[in-house]
Amino acid sequence: MGSTTPAIRGGADRRQDTRRRGAVVAALMLAMALAALDSTIVSTAVPQIVGDLGGFSVFSWLFSGYLLAVTVSLPVYGKLSDTFGRKPVLVVGAAVFLLGSLLCAAAWNMAALIAFRVVQGLGGGALQGTVQTLAADLYTLEERPKIQSKLSTVWAVSAVAGPGLGGVLAAYADWRWIFLVNLPIGAAALWLVVRHLHEPARELPENPGNDTARARVDWAGALAVFAAGGVLLTALVQGGVAWPWLSAPSLALFATGLALAGVVVWVERRAAQPIIPGWVWRRRTIAAVNLALGALGLLMVAPSVFLPTYAQSVLGLAPVAAGFVLSVWTLSWPVSAALSQHVYRRIGFRDTALLGIGLAALILFAFPFLPYPGSWWQPTLLMLLLGGALGLFQLPLIVGVQSTVGWSERGTTTASVLFCRQTGQTLGASLFGAVANGVLAARLGGAGDLDSVTRALDAGTAPEATRRAIAGAVHAVYLGAAGAAALAFLVLLLLAPRRFPVRSE
Repeated sequence: MGSTTPAIRGGADRRQDTRRRGAVVAALMLAMALAALDSTIVSTAVPQIVGDLGGFSVFSWLFSGYLLAVTVSLPVYGKLSDTFGRKPVLVVGAAVFLLGSLLCAAAWNMAALIAFRVVQGLGGGALQGTVQTLAADLYTLEERPKIQSKLSTVWAVSAVAGPGLGGVLAAYADWRWIFLVNLPIGAAALWLVVRHLHEPARELPENPGNDTARARVDWAGALAVFAAGGVLLTALVQGGVAWPWLSAPSLALFATGLALAGVVVWVERRAAQPIIPGWVWRRRTIAAVNLALGALGLLMVAPSVFLPTYAQSVLGLAPVAAGFVLSVWTLSWPVSAALSQHVYRRIGFRDTALLGIGLAALILFAFPFLPYPGSWWQPTLLMLLLGGALGLFQLPLIVGVQSTVGWSERGTTTASVLFCRQTGQTLGASLFGAVANGVLAARLGGAGDLDSVTRALDAGTAPEATRRAIAGAVHAVYLGAAGAAALAFLVLLLLAPRRFPVRSE
């Protein structure tokens, strides 16, 4: 009997650990849902928000301000989570996000709402980076596809349900409820994290046993990263929209941003524990994944931003049907991501990602060859295939790069990957917006940009030539996205090692 007691206790401990880990995973999915729902749920309520608060000329900053705050805060939170642990960073980030949500619901004008959206974004950066890092902490290499596929499913469900939920709340309740709905979700996530997430005490390998070194934070570097990233991303977001690319404001912002980037390099090279350490770019695997996922962010702009306009303007679909054409890639993406483990266990992380991005390049390249005006099922099929290809590309890279570092570097590594993807999306929105407007101007003799042409189509006053011009503009954007996919393929082929240097756990 004495020999069975430890086994019984061990079984009970394992069951308790399984329940605790399940509760933490539920908290991570709820926290990720907050970040994933944000943009989609807000977008459908914009008419009601503008009608109540005014500020139509600046409402785009409801999204740009949030995106800027998330992007520039990611590296800071990544380093903080490596220094102080994931739990305090996640708790603080969720609290800041919920505070921002409450303030947004109480906003009295558009300027206040934009400012509070920035506060939300500062919390959102902690949610996105820390959730992805904890997913790797909780699961071994063999198990990580499970949690990553669950997180991908959260994004997929949010992409489909967010617009509908936002529209219902705005139409039948009040637009302020799209922010208040975050409070019970976030409160549940916080309660689960505080109660069930217990991190073991760890030491930084660079300074074992040195508690003062562990607690040192490069606040000067954090401020410099905020300033440089904020200025450069503002220049990208507003260039070609609020002012011409070669205008004085645009050139001044780029010059200031580059100067601040130099300050970041200068500060970080002298910091004991820099926010953006040099090893992130000196290690081939991490550098290659950063660049490849930056290209992923770039190419994702083509379908997510321009496909709904194409579906409505060229195919003549209603907004709901156009949303369906776009949303199908969120269905195939998590399925492909979950199945990718069976591929990369045989041929490796890099070659699986090469297969996925190679297929994505071919699919994007095929889009301009669709017949005009075509049928709804043709772009829908391409989007379904594209989601499958990108699931095969992204998840092996994230799982693989997280497996090449230890606990004390995983937060910084994950944040650098997400930062590059977010920056790629910002760059893609500016670059492809300029491409689309350039094609339209060439085909219509300078008769407006994509926004003005789309408004004319909505009013039913645009001729057939305008519809063909929009098709040509979107085709050009998809060719650019295919080029971005080809660039990611070359980066992985030339820079990434064939076998990632996975650490034993």
